[in-house]
Amino acid sequence: MSNYPHVKFLTSANQANRLAPDVGREVAFAGRSNSGKSTAINAITQRAGLARVSRTPGRTQLINFFEIGPGLRLVDLPGYGYAKVPESVRAHWLALMQHYFNVRESLVGLILIVDSRRGLGAQDVAMLEWVLARGRQAHVLLTKADKLNRQEGQKVLRETAAACQDAAVSAQLFSALAKRGFEEARSVMDRWLAAA
Repeated sequence: MSNYPHVKFLTSANQANRLAPDVGREVAFAGRSNSGKSTAINAITQRAGLARVSRTPGRTQLINFFEIGPGLRLVDLPGYGYAKVPESVRAHWLALMQHYFNVRESLVGLILIVDSRRGLGAQDVAMLEWVLARGRQAHVLLTKADKLNRQEGQKVLRETAAACQDAAVSAQLFSALAKRGFEEARSVMDRWLAAA
């Protein structure tokens, strides 16, 4: 399953009643706007253009579902933290995300995308708390690691691991440009999706 050769778009939802059927198992991807979430999804699945990449923060405004195998899904959640989004839109996203995390039985884990140059922010921590409160697993992808030298990369990885230690959240460095961390991220997803 490691390269997800049969991955395909399923559906998008901007309302709770439009979510894909809550059956099987799914891994959600979340992160701040412009953290590299769509790029990471495309890199991990080895499917350029699967998730739409844009230089404009806040482009993902829907919950997008992708099937990676029978009964197995990858879920691209809207980015958060972008100031230029109207307050009404931000409130709608928040309500939709809360609903998703509160009711989704098929959700087995969250891949949290964090720009390695920024580190964990308050909204990232809140996202982790949401998913952990439901008894789900979480893994942090520190993206754009190619922008850091080796020492900087190891420092942010240590700091992130220390911040997440009590919650047993794992973390790794990741770079789509340098093709770094793909297999590690896939192995986390595969483990979650295969667990009985």
